[in-house]
Amino acid sequence: LAHMMGVVEQTLRDPTDDKVFLLISALIGIYIFRGVGTFLGKYFIAWVGREVIHQLRVELFGKMLRLPSHYYDSESSGRLISRVIFDVEQVNDATTRAITTSVQEGITVILLMGYLIWLDASLTLIFFAVVPCIGAMVALASRFFRRYSQRIQKTIGDVTQVTNDTLNAHREVRIYGATEYEEQRFLKVSHNNRRQVMKFALTNAISVPLTQQIVALGLAAMIYLMFQRVAGDTTTAAEFLQFITAASLIAKPLRALTDINSSIQKGVAAADSIFTVMDAETERDSGSKRLQKSQGAVDFRDVNFCYPDTERTVLSNINLSIKAGESVALVGKSGSGKSTLANLIPRFYDVHQGSVCLDGLAIDEVTLGDLRDQIAVVSQSVALFDASIRNNIAYGSLRHCSDAEIEAAAEAALVTEFSQKLPLGLDTPVGENGTLLSGGQKQRIAIARALLKDAPVLILDEATSALDTESERLIQQALDKVMKNRTTIVIAHRLSTIEHVDRIVVMDSGHIIEQGSHTELLAKQGAYAQLHHVQFVDSGA
Repeated sequence: LAHMMGVVEQTLRDPTDDKVFLLISALIGIYIFRGVGTFLGKYFIAWVGREVIHQLRVELFGKMLRLPSHYYDSESSGRLISRVIFDVEQVNDATTRAITTSVQEGITVILLMGYLIWLDASLTLIFFAVVPCIGAMVALASRFFRRYSQRIQKTIGDVTQVTNDTLNAHREVRIYGATEYEEQRFLKVSHNNRRQVMKFALTNAISVPLTQQIVALGLAAMIYLMFQRVAGDTTTAAEFLQFITAASLIAKPLRALTDINSSIQKGVAAADSIFTVMDAETERDSGSKRLQKSQGAVDFRDVNFCYPDTERTVLSNINLSIKAGESVALVGKSGSGKSTLANLIPRFYDVHQGSVCLDGLAIDEVTLGDLRDQIAVVSQSVALFDASIRNNIAYGSLRHCSDAEIEAAAEAALVTEFSQKLPLGLDTPVGENGTLLSGGQKQRIAIARALLKDAPVLILDEATSALDTESERLIQQALDKVMKNRTTIVIAHRLSTIEHVDRIVVMDSGHIIEQGSHTELLAKQGAYAQLHHVQFVDSGA
């Protein structure tokens, strides 16, 4: 286009039909070429961008599924979600729009510069004098862009976290009159996000015009000297128009190049956030031995444990042998280490000293997949997915179980007692985290899931805590049948549910202080007897 300005000037001096037709044809050809290029560039870069997002999200999500449990203890769910949704989009912006602009406008600048040098090398050197100033401006702005981008990512995580917390606890928010409090909490994090975004926008709004001013000064000097040469008859009018046009055209791509610096820095900050997760150490699977079907004997040998990044010892010198098929109840005050001890068996956490063995094999020598195939867990906080009752029972590796097996597990856990009254029976959706069901119904589904797995080791962590007395009695009957010929570790505060287990282990402050049968421990008049007295005598039971 810059060169065509010279052709226009020559055609104006001698406007023959051939020259006019050639000029018009050239202009039309240039814009057709540009239109096709724009279409291809926009469509395929969009395709590349969505592919980048898809692949990055899939890899990030897959990585999150393989992170150790302690990672989630120290990381908010809102920040993790914002990485998958917001940060990945920022990386996409940097890898598509920024790269496209860099290539398109970068080549344009190089070609225009080459053309200007070809027209007048001495004048073009003036422009190169301002390049260090532009570089310094871009480098300074980049530091601020990166800083504010990181803050924006954090505030987006805060907004996500507050929203998630409040919506999940909407009943508690209303019953405790916390609507205004939550509004103020959300207002605070949203305002903080807005403030960081505006700081980013302010930096962008200042840096781009300043860079443009530097470019304008260089162009002004070039144009002034070009006028001097035209006045001295050392340059023709056509060359003047070509030089001026090329010099003017170079301002737009230079501005675009400086403008995308903000997108690039956003992408760099987002990539840093994403790869903090991607580079995190996954759950350690050091085992090499295979275990097809365990007998279920569990041994804790001189086990000591404290949570990562803490110095407080949670379990101290734990020695406990559980025979295959034996049922053992862990009781004690809250915080005594019962759930922590149970969490060591499926290796949700690794012991710091000592070892946990399954059938005489140290569990860290067994592959994680095989180890966890031997264990079924029903935890105090039931996790259900937004699917049908059937799919929640036959979850994960159980999805290939037959309908007859699923229905038998549902029957044993008394799920059919309420599912038969629902319009779709076992195919009824449960809602997000089972919001359409009662607490007792959700717990029965979790028990059915554990029954369907039919694992040799069963961990019941307050498995009947959300059930009413009648349902608890019926579930207990079902559990008594399931517990036969299966190693069962029961964690319970309600002592009435564990009176008939083979052995009761009493814990306090990470130590085992008593163990024996219900009758033996009552006769000792120790810690278990005191707990029993508090629950049954003081309550008037």
